[in-house]
Amino acid sequence: MEEFIAGWTVRHGATRDRLLPLLHAMQEEAGYIDDAWVPTIAKALNLSRADVHGVVTFYHDFRRTAPGRHVVKLCRAESCQARGGAAIEAAAAQRLGVAMGETRADGQVALEPVYCLGLCAIGPNALVDGRPVARIDAAALERIALEVAA
Repeated sequence: MEEFIAGWTVRHGATRDRLLPLLHAMQEEAGYIDDAWVPTIAKALNLSRADVHGVVTFYHDFRRTAPGRHVVKLCRAESCQARGGAAIEAAAAQRLGVAMGETRADGQVALEPVYCLGLCAIGPNALVDGRPVARIDAAALERIALEVAA
């Protein structure tokens, strides 16, 4: 990852304000931000390790471990909760075999929370590998489970 960071900073700059764009680029490249890369990032942008660690751990969208092959994000915002989101979350955890915020042991699927997808009128909602899925019910959940099993 050192080569990636060095090349990225040459193309986009190595100032402090480049931290978030660099972290997004790294997550796009690798799927997560490994704790072992924090010192290299800090050195490249002339930041402290604490600065980088603080940003990586503050934002929920930055993963610190490799994600599953499929990522199912369930909306946990108020509107989706009012439309049965908690029951959908429990059913999804059972059907997918993974608890919220975890990746299944075989690495096939991760179940993650997301806070508002902007589809409040047609919730509860989810993102399945980045694709929005609205009006999640038992049938939709079964289709999602079959999709991520493949």
